Amino acid sequence: MKIVDLKCAILGKSPVVRIVTNAGFDGYAQVETWKTFLKPHILAFRDALLGEDPTDVERVMLKIRQRGGFKPWGAAVSVIEIALWDIAGKAAGLPVYKLLGGKVRDKVRVYNGAVRFPFAGYEPDDYAEDVRQMAASPEGFTIVKQPIGFHSPMKREIPGFYYGEPGKSAFHGALDRGLVTERGFKHVVACVEAMKNVLGDKVGLALDCGPGWAVPDAIRLARALEPYNLMWLEDLITGDYVPYVNADLYREVTRAASTPIHTGEQIYLRQNFKQLIEGHAVHIIGPDPGDVGGIAELKWIAEYADLHGILIAPHGTANGLLGLAALVQVCATLPHNFIAFEYTIGEPHWWYEIVEGLPDPIVKDGMITVWDRPGMGVDLIPEKARHHLGDEDREFFS
Repeated sequence: MKIVDLKCAILGKSPVVRIVTNAGFDGYAQVETWKTFLKPHILAFRDALLGEDPTDVERVMLKIRQRGGFKPWGAAVSVIEIALWDIAGKAAGLPVYKLLGGKVRDKVRVYNGAVRFPFAGYEPDDYAEDVRQMAASPEGFTIVKQPIGFHSPMKREIPGFYYGEPGKSAFHGALDRGLVTERGFKHVVACVEAMKNVLGDKVGLALDCGPGWAVPDAIRLARALEPYNLMWLEDLITGDYVPYVNADLYREVTRAASTPIHTGEQIYLRQNFKQLIEGHAVHIIGPDPGDVGGIAELKWIAEYADLHGILIAPHGTANGLLGLAALVQVCATLPHNFIAFEYTIGEPHWWYEIVEGLPDPIVKDGMITVWDRPGMGVDLIPEKARHHLGDEDREFFS
């Protein structure tokens, strides 16, 4: 079997990859929403892939892996890796989890990072109402994640939140940071208390906090929130689109309080998790298969973290329905340090009409039952998907 073409099209808000073979098997994968600018970067790998056997996944990846980088630049490599595994599973007539060593679990837990409701404001009552709606969502989520502090408009909407100038950039991932005022600090704690009063001990609450917190504030926050038994505090110092880790700073926070500390969504490749894991700099890591280098890379990192007593809760909020399939396949195989992965939805909603293979309902009681269709198990329906292609992508399914 040989690769004869690499194609990339924009479907809705997402670049979608199609790897074409001479054996009639195509591999599909989806880049995180908002990264349409990566299309030419993905297509630049075409010449390196042509003629290769797609089922020799690692051999192919050795040709291109060094050409990626921290989020968003690792996505181009990661999406190719996922599409290769899709082909390998289809060629073998097996779900990808079988090729990764088999299932550890029949159902995978998800946490809510994507099912959202309009926010009326950023006061404690607004946060309480938002998690009330999340808890009532038909998916039956057992863990929900709430953006707060520097990872939300709170930094701009709450006057005097911190000693700094909120940036005016509309770019997703723009980094604001600084020392939080006493008023801002108390406001965050009050919002957390309001959310916990709603959720109680029935639904776990995680917070997406930054990046942006100064180390002293991060320590104070982790200590102040200890009574609320949070799932984790995510990306306090670095994360999101920050192209470095600062593991030594995370370690200061992690050692100072019992509230679990989480980071890792922007990190590319196992080498860049080394200091976090070996230094026990965090309690939980959150690599994204669509940014870290793919699903085999994520599994390697999860196994290594498990050896060091570190938990894993993979990121994935904007990975779309093809990304959801990849997360289900790899998370079924992870060791017992797996908590849950971040649920991702189809955007725009017509994505649910152009794919096949998803269960109905997808999530029940906060869990997704692992399916057994070959490959990733979720495929595009060309005759339905082509109606959503732009003029420049009309040949995507040809």
